[in-house]
Amino acid sequence: MTEVAADTTILKALRRVRQRQPLRNRELFLLLFAILLTLGATALSQLGELGRIDTGVLIGQGVVAALVLALHVVLRVRAPQADPFVVPIATLLTGLGIAMIYRLSLSIDDCPGGARCVNPGGGTSQLLYAGASILAAGVLVWLLGNYRVLFRYTYVFGLSGLVLLVLPFIPFINGGGNATVWIQIGPVNFQPGEIAKICLAIFFAGYLVRTRESLTSTGTRFLGFTFPRAREFGPLLVIWLVSMVIIVAQRDLGTGLLIFGMFVATLYVATGKTGWVLIGVFLAVGGAVAASYVLPYVRGRFDAWLGAFNPELYEADGGSYQLVNGIFGLAHGGLLGTGLGLGRPYLTPVSQSDYIIPSIGEELGLVGVFAILCLYLVFVARGLRIGVSGQDDFGKLLATALSFTLALQVFIMVGGVTRLIPLTGLTTPFLAAGGSSLLANWLIVGIILRISDAVRQQPRAVIG
Repeated sequence: MTEVAADTTILKALRRVRQRQPLRNRELFLLLFAILLTLGATALSQLGELGRIDTGVLIGQGVVAALVLALHVVLRVRAPQADPFVVPIATLLTGLGIAMIYRLSLSIDDCPGGARCVNPGGGTSQLLYAGASILAAGVLVWLLGNYRVLFRYTYVFGLSGLVLLVLPFIPFINGGGNATVWIQIGPVNFQPGEIAKICLAIFFAGYLVRTRESLTSTGTRFLGFTFPRAREFGPLLVIWLVSMVIIVAQRDLGTGLLIFGMFVATLYVATGKTGWVLIGVFLAVGGAVAASYVLPYVRGRFDAWLGAFNPELYEADGGSYQLVNGIFGLAHGGLLGTGLGLGRPYLTPVSQSDYIIPSIGEELGLVGVFAILCLYLVFVARGLRIGVSGQDDFGKLLATALSFTLALQVFIMVGGVTRLIPLTGLTTPFLAAGGSSLLANWLIVGIILRISDAVRQQPRAVIG
């Protein structure tokens, strides 16, 4: 029996080794395909706008591609069972974002608003941000051998999230702007709220693992809902309320909505109570309506949304000018688009960041936007699948929270630029210009990869 058991163990080990290679080989094939697509998109943008190919930017993208392949090697060594679709999708979205931002930077002379419309150095900056973000993801995957170690520092991450949200209020590092969300240290501008959402996701997941039983089984029952006791629900509610107060003071409604959505989604997954979703939707709608009457900048966004084509609101500064131009750009693109480098997306202010989706929609058409939304859909589905498949409660909640955060961010931005909902100040993940957002999203990629590797290595129960 001992020899049979030993032979069985060896066969299982060999089977695991054989299973590792197809996953990583599949990832390598998809990565090469994503790299070729992004290089081709950049070359087409140059031909459409300049009539020639500039090899300098292509070399820069080649360096970013080399870093992605280095991340692939890190995964082969440190996380061989990690999901093979996450990195290729993030790479393709990041590459397409770089190509479009660079294409817009070439149109600085055509834009009537000059630097108000596009950043002439946006393409180079985004390349640097992408390289640093991918490198950070690789370091995270290499050093974070077991993601469960994050569970030990639940309250540390909760406090860190609050500190990061408070940082922009410190006078000597405040980065300025209409919203108090930036800090500036020397020549570097950074938005700490992007990292704060990861810290708060870890806190929500860790705290709910500790208190889930109490939240679901004890408390006061009223109108069909079981409301938990204050000692279990209080700390979680305090962290959320403090975060909301800080965000309202910062005039950053988008981040507030994002953290609130993550809070409700994690609470629902932890408790399985649909009532929390209904309460969350009621609070979100009620809070938004109340804010529109109390806060002037929120009221302005609602007015621009509801009366976008009202001539009185069609103003370049603070009105619906930006929203209407984005809608016209999408309409101009039609089904197949004008072609990369052949449209005029630069006519919309901040087309490289807030309005990157209309920029892409004008030149790649409805088909291109639909393909990008499908990439997001697959990415989020893989993250949720990783969470559902896990047997560890902390990993399940964390993967779900991070995946839902990306999904909600895409919905808010795409819904805002298409006039489905009021536009809020967020960035489209991986695509839009901005180093803070890109770094945070690639760190999320690193965490999801670590969780997926652990999930695939968990022993499965055999029935029969």
